[in-house]
Amino acid sequence: MSVTLTEAAAAKIQGLLAQEANKDLSLRVFVSGGGCSGFEYGFTFDDVVKDNDTVVENHGVKLLVDQMSLDMLKGAEIDYKTSLQGEYLVIKNPNAASTCGCGKSFTPAESGQGCGHAGY
Repeated sequence: MSVTLTEAAAAKIQGLLAQEANKDLSLRVFVSGGGCSGFEYGFTFDDVVKDNDTVVENHGVKLLVDQMSLDMLKGAEIDYKTSLQGEYLVIKNPNAASTCGCGKSFTPAESGQGCGHAGY
């Protein structure tokens, strides 16, 4: 099982990529340390496929995911949402034990820890 995109996310990403001058760009999805729950999601456009990257293609969009991030994102789905707060990509991650209210950070299931926010 790998990372997947919804059709809505793919359409938004394709639209953003079409605005760029570099036609070799792909969406890099990554996990980094930080955020209030221990890890946070990140997105950037990249035209370099690194040695430890897995290339995943969904609905005509190429995703680049490094091995460490892929381990934490296996089975995750990336969706595109619009709300009163704005427009954003959101990750539904089955490997997250908990997520923060912002939705941008998470605690991996194997850690057993929750969000660091008191009172939530």
